[in-house]
Amino acid sequence: MNDEVQTLLVSSAQFSGQDRIEAFREVFGKAIMRMEIDPLDGHPLDIEMKVRALPQVGVAFGRLSPTRNTHTGGLIDNDAPVLIVVESGSGTMQQEGRIESVSSGQAMLASNGLSGTFWGHMPSIVTSVRLDRKILETQAVSIDDALIKPIPAGNPALQLLNHYARILNSDVALATAELRHAVTTHIHDLAALVLGATRDGAALAERRGMRAARLHAIKEDIIANLSGQNITAEKIGARHGISAGYVRKLFEAEGMTFTDFVLGQRLARAHRMLSDPRFTARKISAIAFESGFGDLSYFNNAFRRRYGMTPSDVRATAKQPG
Repeated sequence: MNDEVQTLLVSSAQFSGQDRIEAFREVFGKAIMRMEIDPLDGHPLDIEMKVRALPQVGVAFGRLSPTRNTHTGGLIDNDAPVLIVVESGSGTMQQEGRIESVSSGQAMLASNGLSGTFWGHMPSIVTSVRLDRKILETQAVSIDDALIKPIPAGNPALQLLNHYARILNSDVALATAELRHAVTTHIHDLAALVLGATRDGAALAERRGMRAARLHAIKEDIIANLSGQNITAEKIGARHGISAGYVRKLFEAEGMTFTDFVLGQRLARAHRMLSDPRFTARKISAIAFESGFGDLSYFNNAFRRRYGMTPSDVRATAKQPG
């Protein structure tokens, strides 16, 4: 089985002319999304989705204009469960005689193996996570019981899943078969928690998938705030609703300390800036400060230990003609 990540961009903007809606419906709607897509009265068709997929999990991110999306029996080609997360907007899902509505932050599980219809009532931002039925069933999730039931916006596992699913956009995170397998496992762990796994299944998912998702979210938080000189485990933990001790344990389980990760990311940012011709006019002290270092001497010593070169050496090498 080819487990390489597949990428697809679905856009109504690629079509123009009088027959653009019908062309989009045929090329993307029926053939790829397996849906009969109809814009609601008075609303122009505007769909922009990015799909990233592995064999056992796939995620589609993007925006939908108000539409009726019908999955007919003739378009069924698999029975994968699909978790639909409405990040903003609202919609109604009908499947197997059940009908429920969801709004911003909420989610709902549907099945590709059943006919049904999703109405988007207003312009919406949606994340759709395709899951593997067999994996979920091994985690003791009752898929049939979970179908077409709104999942609250405040569900902690749902929030982590919606954030962690973006890892499928990272080629680095999916660079090896082992990493792709781990990401697939972690997404299913989080989905199992969202959908109500049994006690044993939930305990395993908590140890494995939720821990990985929390660490991923914390790392992204740190990287996004490197210029702040006061990044502490206490402040990071408070933002993520966990203790500073648990933050440290997450890093220790990966064989590093919280402090080492922060330092490594700051040095890496400084190294990138010093190697980038766009920053040649910027003083090294300014780059150190922007990378979160308040002490220039400490920055120089740490940089030399990490890269075996001074910041000035790296800048000089970058200036040399290739």
